[in-house]
Amino acid sequence: MQTKDDILKSQARCISHEIRNQISICDVYCEIIRKHLQKNGVEIPPVDNALNCILKSLKMVSNSLLDLKSLGNLDCKSLDLKEVLYQGIELAKVYVHEKNIEINLEVVENCTVLADENKLLAVLINLLKNAIEAIESEGFIKIKAKSEGDFAVVKISNNGAKIPDEFVNKIFEEGLTTKCYGSGLGLFICKNNLQSMGADLNLVKSTGEITEFEITLPLKNS
Repeated sequence: MQTKDDILKSQARCISHEIRNQISICDVYCEIIRKHLQKNGVEIPPVDNALNCILKSLKMVSNSLLDLKSLGNLDCKSLDLKEVLYQGIELAKVYVHEKNIEINLEVVENCTVLADENKLLAVLINLLKNAIEAIESEGFIKIKAKSEGDFAVVKISNNGAKIPDEFVNKIFEEGLTTKCYGSGLGLFICKNNLQSMGADLNLVKSTGEITEFEITLPLKNS
């Protein structure tokens, strides 16, 4: 006799399968658009960049659905941290909209980390999206990466609204949100995904001037 947990797992796998089928359709049509443009000799860099971002996002969604289907899907490999950070910034820019936000990246030294690329990108996008939403109309987001011992340290800061004091010590709890429309799952998932690959995420500070999060990732040679 199936338990309630077994039924939920089975339903999760079925839902994952069906959504991935629809994702594959989106993926195919992106490639059709790209090939059509190439065939007609049309070069529009913003469109090409948008297609790349869509395809990367689809891959990340597909990866998350595999997690749901298999109940665990970790693919840690050697990654150029600077390249992943650039990708994360590019994918997160879609959330800027009409705001005037300057995003600065500083990589003190080249770092090769061991991480799951899709999960790490999802974390970066979530943190950058939160930072963008915290900025009312104009501000900055700074990303600084460097190595410290056996780890690469990535600090992401912004000058948006501070996190309320009552949330600071429990910001990574499941279901906790400071947004009227939030699910309270973003930071919870980010921290769990990072910890699953030997990394971590912490809130360093949140004041009226700056909010800063810190990601620590194992270096390849550690």
